[in-house]
Amino acid sequence: MKILLIRASFSLLFLILITATLLPLFRKEEWWIRIFDFPRIQIAVLSLILLLTYFLIVPTRKAVDTFLMLLLSLCILYQAYMMFPYSALARVQVKKSSSITPGAHFSMLISNVLMTNRNSEQYLGIIRELNPDLVLAAETDGWWDGQLKVLKDEYPYSVRYPLANTYGMVLYSKLKLIRPEVLFLVEPDVPSIHTLAELPTGDLMELYCLHPKPPHPRKTPDTTERDAELLLVAKRVREAALPVVVAGDLNDVAWSHTTALFQKISGLLDPRIGRGLYNTFDAKNPLLRFPLDHIFHSSHFRLVALERGPYFGSDHFPIFIALRYEPEKRAGQKAPPPDRKSKQEAEEKIEKAQ
Repeated sequence: MKILLIRASFSLLFLILITATLLPLFRKEEWWIRIFDFPRIQIAVLSLILLLTYFLIVPTRKAVDTFLMLLLSLCILYQAYMMFPYSALARVQVKKSSSITPGAHFSMLISNVLMTNRNSEQYLGIIRELNPDLVLAAETDGWWDGQLKVLKDEYPYSVRYPLANTYGMVLYSKLKLIRPEVLFLVEPDVPSIHTLAELPTGDLMELYCLHPKPPHPRKTPDTTERDAELLLVAKRVREAALPVVVAGDLNDVAWSHTTALFQKISGLLDPRIGRGLYNTFDAKNPLLRFPLDHIFHSSHFRLVALERGPYFGSDHFPIFIALRYEPEKRAGQKAPPPDRKSKQEAEEKIEKAQ
């Protein structure tokens, strides 16, 4: 009787982890499906631990047990396949800059400050230490907007749109900002910042700062609006003649289908690929962390530095990037091109949100 109960328990756990792996394969927007895009590493590790434990404590196996074990083993391999591009074993998508030419690079710090967080001095200390050219802060309300105004002497250009709904956004810049706009691409309470920025070389780039809503069982029951905002920007970027950077808390993981679709449509590169996960959320939970804060850029740039910043009281770690403008080396870096199916899917997702 005891061994039957043990077998039944393992079978149930096997089925749960197999289901968690298979659900994201369905291209649906419901939160309870899309949420399983996030914990791929955790699912793989739990599956491996479960398999090893089963081998150790169950002496004999039935055909159904063997079948479930085989399925779970395939799920582990699939999760590893999905995560492989974000390991140091994979080929980098953004090449490291080897240039030593001064004045051709810029840096940016992206942070979700957590609206209720009050450790502004700690955050300002990180800014002073890293000394980025651009500072993007998400979840900024009136209090955070007031705290960050001390940056205006060193950062003469700014775009500020504080909100008390956790979707406020503030951008401070040492680079000259030209024709900055705050746009509401999909939802009336979710702003995004669109601007031209003058690089140290005098060339212009397009900068898009985003923070779409995440999937949530009560507030946002599906990812329709999030996906549409990302893909609307992707379409604009594809038609851009200038260098482009898209940055922010995108509330999606680097390996999701939507992120892959965003890259195909936009043609932008992900500096994480071939380097690591750079998990930014949840800063307060080391067992459940995902890369939600992103910087994508066009092939005009090569990487100088990429690092995750220290904890400052938010549920997100900041992420810092330095890029060098090297347009003459564009041919050495390419994103996956869009096919007809990808373009059609993107259009359908955008239409669904409108």
